Parts: sequence; structure tokens; C-alpha cells
Amino acid sequence: MCFGFDGERALRDSLNQKGASRRNLLRGAAAGAAGVAAISTGLAVPAVAHGGHGGHGGKGKRSVPHHEISIQLYTLRSAMQDRAGYDLVLDRLAQYGYERVELAGYGDRTAAELAARLKEVGLRSTSSHEGISASTAAMHTKFQNAVTLGQKYVVVPYLREPNTPDQWKAWADQMNAEAAVARKYGLRYGYHNHAHEFVPFAGSTTTPWEILTDRLDRRLVHLEVDLFWAYTGGVETGAEDPLAFAIDVVKDAPQQVRQYHVKDRDESGPEGNKFADLGTGVIDFAKIFRAHGVEEYIVENDQPDVTPLTTAAVGHLYLDHLRY
Repeated sequence: MCFGFDGERALRDSLNQKGASRRNLLRGAAAGAAGVAAISTGLAVPAVAHGGHGGHGGKGKRSVPHHEISIQLYTLRSAMQDRAGYDLVLDRLAQYGYERVELAGYGDRTAAELAARLKEVGLRSTSSHEGISASTAAMHTKFQNAVTLGQKYVVVPYLREPNTPDQWKAWADQMNAEAAVARKYGLRYGYHNHAHEFVPFAGSTTTPWEILTDRLDRRLVHLEVDLFWAYTGGVETGAEDPLAFAIDVVKDAPQQVRQYHVKDRDESGPEGNKFADLGTGVIDFAKIFRAHGVEEYIVENDQPDVTPLTTAAVGHLYLDHLRY
């Protein structure tokens, strides 16, 4: 990854290629040119005076607490292929103002080694994505590692095949069992959605989401709602208002929604890549945040527009300056 390129031009060109000329660049994020220039030189993003913003945010009295902003490291996977890249990414995230990260693997380090490295740069791993464990021993190792890292949340990131009602019931039962053990470790156990949970089973009006949320123990399991995928679920099921659909996903869930994946959607993007950097898409996050606040707001973009570090910096700027 080269930090000497013209970041502002690259960002503009990339967004224009995706049909973004109709959008307000870095809507709600403030001082985009300064932020991207800082990325291109590897410097910390400068502070910008808070105030009302156009687009999604507008003038409001509330803001996302700075210490509750995080980022899912899956966003940065292409820049973290080796230890040097992993270390560079952590350095940059700290410079951009992040205090938290959500893990998607440890790289080539042990949990203890990664905890030390995070502490060295002033970051904390408060959450991680971890699948349902294949054995009791693996489950205990997973939770022991989470404690070593100082995490608060352990989240199951993805379940899909086989997509049958009985399988979703079995997965819910497995998560309930693991969540009971997680509580003994002082951890909160959650589930992260995609869009397919909101699509009915073939020949049925019942959805995996309905089965899952009906069966998960609300005393033990919380939800990490991915707002892009909840919105996309509304699109894919023909909802008249996908934003209202996403808000209802949050408000109607029996479980507590403790975490958000904050990920924007570009309607002009190709199928399979409608992801957008925060503030450059169509999702009105201010309206969602007014409806329901959470404990952690996690930046994510599955396929970054320019570079993953640009996405990281833009995401932090957006959330840090959004008023709702």
C-alpha cells in the first residue's frame, strides 16, 4: 500500500466511477479533503469543529460518544496480510482516533501477543467475531482468549447453510449453550446478521430471523445488527421503506441490540458490491440512532471504495461528527 498517492483525487475518482457524483462527498463527516490528505501522508486526521452537517445528519443535540466508535478489522484485511501490514494498520487506526477494534482473527499472533501489541498503540479489542465452536475445548479456548484480550463481546458472525428451520433452531440452541458459558467468563455473547435471515424459507412465510430471535435466550444473547444488511433485507423482501424495515429489525427484536455495524449502501453500485464508505450512501444513520442507541458503533465496509485505510478514516470522521 502506497501512502504517497493523491488520496483526495483517488477518493473522488472512485466515487464518481460508482455513480457518486449525485451524492455529497463525506456527507456528515466534515472536512473530507483534510481527512483524506492526512491519510495519504500517514498523519493523524486533524480535529474538526463540531457542528451541523448536511445529508444524513443535520443539526442535532446528540452525538456518538467518541469512545464507543470501533471498526471491524475485516474491513482492513487486504492491508493486513502479514505482521508488518497488521502493525501498520493498528498504528494508523490509533492515529485516526480509534480507541477500539473488533477482531476477525489474530493474524500470526497469540491472544496474549496481540493484546500486548494493541496496548502498545493505545487500542483495545472490545469485541471479536467467532463462529460457534466445534468442541467444548475449543469453546473454552475462545472465551479464554477473549478474556486475555480484555474483550466485552464475542459475536457469531455468520450462519447460513443448510438453510432449514430445524437447522436455525439447532444453531439457536447451540448459541444459548455457549452464551451461558460466556457469561461465566464475564463476556456478552451476540449474533451478527446478514440479509438472508430476513428472506422466508422456500414455500413458507417464516424467516430464519423469526426462528432465531424467538429461540435465542434474551437473557444471554444480544444482537449486533449490521445496518447495511438489515436495510438490504428490506430491499430484498420488497419493503416499501427499507430504512423503516431496518429500524423495525432493531426495535422489534426480543433480544437487546447492543452493537451496530455501521455500513453504508450505494444504490448505484453493482450487484454484490453496493457497499459505500460512511456518509456517501443512502442510509440515514441519524434516524436509526435516534430510534435506538447502542453500546458500540462499529465501522465496516466489506469492499472499500479506495483503500481500507481511507474507509477507516472516513468512517471515524463521519461517526465522530454526526449529529442526530
